[in-house]
Amino acid sequence: MRHLRNSTLLLASIFLFSCQNEVKTETFDEKVKRVHAEVITIDTHCDINVSNFTEETNYTQRLNTQVDIPKMKEGGLDVAWFIVYTGQGELNEEGYAKAKENAYSKFEAIANLTSEFAPEDIELARSSQEVFDIVDRGKLVAMIGVENAYPIGTDLSEVERYHELGARYISLAHNGHSQFSDSNTGESDDVWLHDGLSELGVQMVAEMNRLGIMIDISHPSKEAIKDMVSLSKAPIIASHSSARALCDHSRNLDDEQLMWIKENGGVVQTVAFSSYLNTEKHNAYSSYLSDIETSIKDSLQIEIPPRRSWSQLDDSQIQEALDNYRKVRGIASEIAANDENAPEAVSVKDFVDHIDYMVELIGIDHVGISSDFDGGGGIHGWRDASETENVTRELLERGYAEEDIKKLWGLNLLRVLDEVQAVAQKLQE
Repeated sequence: MRHLRNSTLLLASIFLFSCQNEVKTETFDEKVKRVHAEVITIDTHCDINVSNFTEETNYTQRLNTQVDIPKMKEGGLDVAWFIVYTGQGELNEEGYAKAKENAYSKFEAIANLTSEFAPEDIELARSSQEVFDIVDRGKLVAMIGVENAYPIGTDLSEVERYHELGARYISLAHNGHSQFSDSNTGESDDVWLHDGLSELGVQMVAEMNRLGIMIDISHPSKEAIKDMVSLSKAPIIASHSSARALCDHSRNLDDEQLMWIKENGGVVQTVAFSSYLNTEKHNAYSSYLSDIETSIKDSLQIEIPPRRSWSQLDDSQIQEALDNYRKVRGIASEIAANDENAPEAVSVKDFVDHIDYMVELIGIDHVGISSDFDGGGGIHGWRDASETENVTRELLERGYAEEDIKKLWGLNLLRVLDEVQAVAQKLQE
């Protein structure tokens, strides 16, 4: 009887041990979901249009945009940096005034989202600690970046106002030379306005350091970036740029620039922008889609102005163009997905190729992630915020450790923000 009882106990122990092993076994898909849920995912560049921030139409709804609250929740995107973007205009008081109005309308739109339309879903953060606190409360996070300092005009007291409204990074130029800095676009014709930063741009760097605003180098010229790195007392960021060694586009950073950022202690937020990742694949796929889209536009009698002319349009015209573009592109993409002969699209794999390259060159602590959604970004596998998990999946497939994925998805960026704000505190003291 004792022997039988001992045998029964042995079998029970084996069964329990087997069950415990089964519980501990994690499939790759389960690992992807667990890791993605555990990291704080931060996308440093999501453009907005104020027409999507009204009582009738806002981000609480699933809109015809790449980012909204339902898509962020579906894809596990925790933090979106919403962008106060203004196109480059004339360097005069009339141009500055018009740009200032545009910028403040976007600050107001973001404030309305977080305080009126969806305060239970999303809150505005101004520091890394606020990011952690909001995420701990189970909410999404909004942060504010300014793309192009042009609306500031020549009155640097505006920078402090931007800071009060929540801006935590500013780029000094966009597509065209500003009053502060030359743009990367000068490469096309070798015409420069300041040969780097202007005197006002030098003062701007000092003021951003004093206030604790990160300096964004994604659009300025190489010489201007060199000036900013040498002048800044705090680390800098590239909010949405990739590696020029893999894709020779003036919006990307060459190895020398990447090393500047490493030595400065900053971070490069790799951007999921098709033509900045693989020009050859982008051009082949775009040409293929363009032929399909032309047929669709003719059939639907839709006209979409060329992208290069959008800077001359007002917000409602840009929104109409974007809506029509996405409608046509959506139909064309569906046709392409069912075409065995369609050329390969730029994908998450190409995106992570750039992450791999920069991690190898400058180290895991200096690389991050951005999309440029609703501003031209989006690739196969990460077309909108709902597909954010696919980036984590690709990183895991390539063998990145969980701690390194946390750095890439947000901890590196928050570390830089902390250091910038610490420098500001010392300067103010």
